[in-house]
Amino acid sequence: MAARHLTPQNTINPVPEPPPVTAAMARAHARYWRCNVGLIVVLMLIGFFVSFIVPLIARHIEQVRFAGFSLPFYMGAQGAILAYLALIAVYIVLMQRADAVLLRALEASAADDSAVRAADR
Repeated sequence: MAARHLTPQNTINPVPEPPPVTAAMARAHARYWRCNVGLIVVLMLIGFFVSFIVPLIARHIEQVRFAGFSLPFYMGAQGAILAYLALIAVYIVLMQRADAVLLRALEASAADDSAVRAADR
């Protein structure tokens, strides 16, 4: 028979409790992560289209010209790399905006908390 497993009690360095989160901050975090995940999904779909769909339909779009070259050739030579760089730039800009919105929500929550504490005194 195996020995009973005892959960160790970490009394030397206990794990700190997370600070309480207001309902407004919880909603702000939920909106932030929904925005983040949605943005990642859209950008990954665009990357999938550039990487896999354009080569699959290359024969059908061979007559389309871009910068003097057929579109499939251009996408294979340098267009895909430029598309990936554009996706990275779009992600950076949009996430900086989302970070700023979350920071404003955090500052508003902190201001509300300090106002409540001042009113309690």
